[in-house]
Amino acid sequence: MPAAPSRNLRRAEASKYLLDNYGLSYKPNSLARLATAGKGPAFFPVPQNPLYSTDALDAWAREVLGEPVYSTAEAKQQRRVS
Repeated sequence: MPAAPSRNLRRAEASKYLLDNYGLSYKPNSLARLATAGKGPAFFPVPQNPLYSTDALDAWAREVLGEPVYSTAEAKQQRRVS
């Protein structure tokens, strides 16, 4: 089954997408702050309605989540390296 094509989402839709698909709770205002700091997902700078591609949201969510671990000790080690 081929992967679904990427879609472009407005900030509120991107917020819901991250929560529904990755369990990441970032409100639209949080995504706006991250965009200002250059620390959020890549977006298209459309005036008043920046657009986030689902491909960019997927890549950013994987980066935020990191690699899965099997123990709390491994999680602590992963945080030190990051």
